[in-house]
Amino acid sequence: MSGISSVGSYSSYQDYGRFASGKRVQSAADGAAELAIIEKEESQSRGLKAGERNVGTAQDMLNVADGAMSGIADYLQRIREIAVQASNTATMTDSDRAALQAEVDQLKQGIGDVASQTTFNTKRLLDGSEDEFHIATDSNGNGLTVNAGNATLEALGIADFDVTGDFNIQDIDDALEKVNSARGDLGAQSNRLGYAYNYNTNARLNTTAAQSRLEDLDFPKAISEQKKKETLQEYMLFMQRRKQEDQASRMRALFA
Repeated sequence: MSGISSVGSYSSYQDYGRFASGKRVQSAADGAAELAIIEKEESQSRGLKAGERNVGTAQDMLNVADGAMSGIADYLQRIREIAVQASNTATMTDSDRAALQAEVDQLKQGIGDVASQTTFNTKRLLDGSEDEFHIATDSNGNGLTVNAGNATLEALGIADFDVTGDFNIQDIDDALEKVNSARGDLGAQSNRLGYAYNYNTNARLNTTAAQSRLEDLDFPKAISEQKKKETLQEYMLFMQRRKQEDQASRMRALFA
């Protein structure tokens, strides 16, 4: 009777442990092959989740770069306005153009500052020092590369732009074209990251579902089986008691 009780108690302990955790496979003893598959799927699911975070962070980085490029475009628009004004030789004197150039120099300084100081997590985005950024999007660290662009005065071709001498407004138009093109690239890259994010989310959900089918406990079925076990144990204990009582009765009759 004690043997039956101890075996039943251990079995019940395992069953209730599964109920508490909600997992059908808790150790290799519950299914070595299934546990190996579950662990692989867990690694893949976690890797995909990390990839989602990486993609989201990369999109934030590109948004920072795009915001900075927008500010540079504003600077260039003002420089172009000044250049058009300086082109009016009918009313502009040399001193007038010198005053306009002073503002142009400040605007160019502003562009240079934005290009050199725009950073994301201490990484400089627009000064040309980082050609590409690798974004790990999948569960194995593979992924894609993005580029924030180069918005220095030299890259834009306006480092020596000066309205006091011979100048060409087309230089500013070309710089604006470069900035607009870079912003277009930033948007396209962000969209590409969005596709990668959606793929990761879908792959992770399906991987988690597959893992759940192997690992998670089917509560209705488990409860039904647990009830059957408890009923069988109670029956076995009853039969043990009945047998002991019959033996005791025969012994009393023998010595009466």
